[in-house]
This record gives sequence, C-alpha cells and structure tokens, in this order.
Amino acid sequence: MQLQVKGKNVEVTPAIHDYAERKLGKLAKQLADPTRVELELAVERNPSIAANHVAEATIWTKGPVLRAREASADMKASIDLITDKLERQVKRYRQKQRREHERHANATPVVQPEETPVIVKTKQFTLSPLTPEEAITQLELVGHDFFVFRNEESGEINVVYRRDEGGYGLIEPA
Repeated sequence: MQLQVKGKNVEVTPAIHDYAERKLGKLAKQLADPTRVELELAVERNPSIAANHVAEATIWTKGPVLRAREASADMKASIDLITDKLERQVKRYRQKQRREHERHANATPVVQPEETPVIVKTKQFTLSPLTPEEAITQLELVGHDFFVFRNEESGEINVVYRRDEGGYGLIEPA
C-alpha cells in the first residue's frame, strides 16, 4: 500500500505521519497491492466549529474509489475515526466482490440481502426567497457546509456549499 499524507493549514509532523501510517496500515491486509491511499489533514479556521481537525482519505482500488471524511477536536482522533469508517467501506467492498464471485461461479445465483440505508433524522424548514449572496451569509451564520434556499430570481430550490479548495459553490436545477 502506498500512503501519501498531505497537510492543508497544518504541518504534517513525522509523529502524525507515523500514526496515520500505522492506523491506515491495517487496511493493507484487506486490500490488494498496489493500492494507493491519499490522506489529507486540515485544520478549519472557523472558530465556531469545535471539530476543526479534518481528515479526508481517498483509496484507489482495482474497483471503486473509496472516500471518507471525518472531523474532531484532535487530529489523532480524526485519523482514528476515518480509519474505522474506511474499514467498514473496505469490508462492504470485499463482501460485494465475494458475492459477485459466488454469483458468477454458481449456476444458481445466491441472493444475499443488501444493507438498506436508513434515514435517522428528518428536518423540515421553510424556504425563504434569498439571493445566492444572502444564502452564503446564512451558511456562514449557521456554520454548516451547505445551505438550501429558494432562489429569489428563479423561484427554484438551490444549494450553496463551501468548497474544500476555498470559495463557494451553487447548485441549481437544470
């Protein structure tokens, strides 16, 4: 497994690099070589966000690309959380590979129940007509990564979001 650790608004010390290598090294047993893993560590500058130590990982496998993002108040805790999430994703990916292999190997297909995503929380709110600039202001006030609003000009539902590279994005229906 090839691990690349990058820092954004944070210096990646040898201790953090070794910690990430040790934690993410657990995934090497479950993944075929050569697998490339990229870990980006960042510290959010927004003082209203308590979980400002962010770890984002991308794993390039022979099949799909696995991605995860976790944040906490401590960088090592973020690395622990992202490792747990990636282990679950790798396990799901490997189970799916096994099911596909079994399905092709057997004349009679083996039907395994799929895990169905579960909605654990529902929110309802009124959408006030806003301009995208006003929506960005609201986004900053609530401290979220995205904000849903009704566009004042078009009357359509839009989303503004904070981009990882900086700046904001706007999603409009086609």
